[in-house]
Amino acid sequence: MAIFIINHQFTGIAKYFNSYTFTGKRNSVLTTYAGIAVIFLYLKLKPKKKKAVATK
Repeated sequence: MAIFIINHQFTGIAKYFNSYTFTGKRNSVLTTYAGIAVIFLYLKLKPKKKKAVATK
């Protein structure tokens, strides 16, 4: 039994991110990958803490 969903049934954000259409699934996956990449780049590129230099 096949379920056919027409994109016109969705409104708002559900039009772009849903689990019923191929495009909606793809957009969800791409958003997830982009979020993971942003977190990785933030952690990789943020300035490192410098150790305190003790002066004598």
